[in-house]
Amino acid sequence: MTEQTLQQKLDQAGDVVDFLRNQQVGPNVYPGVPAEYSNWRNEQRAWAKSAVLFNQSYHMVELYVRGPDAYALLEYTAINSFKNFAVNKAKQYVPVTPDGYVIGDVILFYLAENEFSLVGRAPAIEWVEFHAQYPKADGSKWNVTIERDERTALRTDGKRKNYRFQLQGPNAMKILSQAMGQTAPDLKFFNMAHVDINGKDVIALRHGMAGQPGYELFGPWEDYAAVHAALVEAGKNDGLTLVGGRAYSSNTLESGWLPSPLPAFYTGDSQMMKDYRAWASGKSYAGVCSIGGSYVPDSIEGYYLTPWDIGYGHIVKFDHDFVGREALERMANETHKTKVTLALNTEDVMAAISSNFTTGDRAKYFEFPSAVYAMHPFDAVKVDGKLIGVSTWIGYSSNEGAMLSLAMIDPAHVEFGKEVTLVWGEPNGGTTKPTVESHVQFEIRATVSPVPYSAVARDSYADSWRQKGVGASTLVNA
Repeated sequence: MTEQTLQQKLDQAGDVVDFLRNQQVGPNVYPGVPAEYSNWRNEQRAWAKSAVLFNQSYHMVELYVRGPDAYALLEYTAINSFKNFAVNKAKQYVPVTPDGYVIGDVILFYLAENEFSLVGRAPAIEWVEFHAQYPKADGSKWNVTIERDERTALRTDGKRKNYRFQLQGPNAMKILSQAMGQTAPDLKFFNMAHVDINGKDVIALRHGMAGQPGYELFGPWEDYAAVHAALVEAGKNDGLTLVGGRAYSSNTLESGWLPSPLPAFYTGDSQMMKDYRAWASGKSYAGVCSIGGSYVPDSIEGYYLTPWDIGYGHIVKFDHDFVGREALERMANETHKTKVTLALNTEDVMAAISSNFTTGDRAKYFEFPSAVYAMHPFDAVKVDGKLIGVSTWIGYSSNEGAMLSLAMIDPAHVEFGKEVTLVWGEPNGGTTKPTVESHVQFEIRATVSPVPYSAVARDSYADSWRQKGVGASTLVNA
């Protein structure tokens, strides 16, 4: 029996908005690690006060792209410039559709001549897989090979090609030096070097998280235990804390990376998009993901986002030919949403939570620290009853002592300290997702605030990618 394509699945579903909102899946899960090693409050605090070790070995897809045309293929499908991109560097890889709408983002590693890997959520990676076999504009084929290393949740052997750890926090550099037995290399941001840990060759990528210095460390799976043990031992006297699945995704609330743009695969009349939907499986990411929240547009396009909407506008570079360039050139001077942090009113949050201690109408339950209950959350943000934007990630920060959300709102309302309203919960009692119980909607006041919300992050990223709303480490890509 022939496997159903994405297009066939969408045709069968009918109303795509209703289909995705009622998918029988909740938010992304983080396999391979316990929910908490200690407790999520202390685990959150550690990335600001001492150091944390995240284990990213299980939940992200990795795709190797090799061959003489690998560089050209990746450049052709990315909105950002590849100027000065070289071996032992990494960059954010951001593709869009021919109509200029965001597909997602991952981290692109330049490993060796004609060899790259992409690590993160599946949509951008599946877009590259499609283009690797899709003809160039002149009809010729890309001279590349691809190798997909699937995330643990979809494997049967349980084994990955590489382990991947992230060491972050004020003490991270000291701990890495201790593990190496010598001073850690002082690399520039998003540069890589080979280091020795416990006799193992480890690739170290320099980056940061929530304003704190750190490294992503990766290497062959068979070295997993030796490297992990050495890092844990090196951090014993400097507050190194292992972080579990509950706290893992909540750091984005402080650092400002938006992890959940819906991939704009579902519509588009170009031949490329039609061919993609005919190529993609009904079991691909677009066919199995879920949408949640109070914002319900008339069509699926209402969920699509431009690079400017999510803070990536300044990395759009028209110095190369790429998929979606013409569309983005038309969009460049239009009005776009602006990414902000919303600090939710404590009294209103408490009122919503306390409603669960009654036998009457109850608000949608707030999970802690991440209150996200679908793979792609979209909650309406309003002023005087008028829709001005959407919230796309929500949760609690112990470091800030606040319930925060990442939102995109009309620029006319971007005034720090301004009060807006977030509509919490789904209409009509909620959808049929298994993470949704019967509830009523609550309006929660919120204050428009900077992104990143963390003052440390804002200061640290003043001249870098994050202050401009760009990118992320692979930290919460799933």
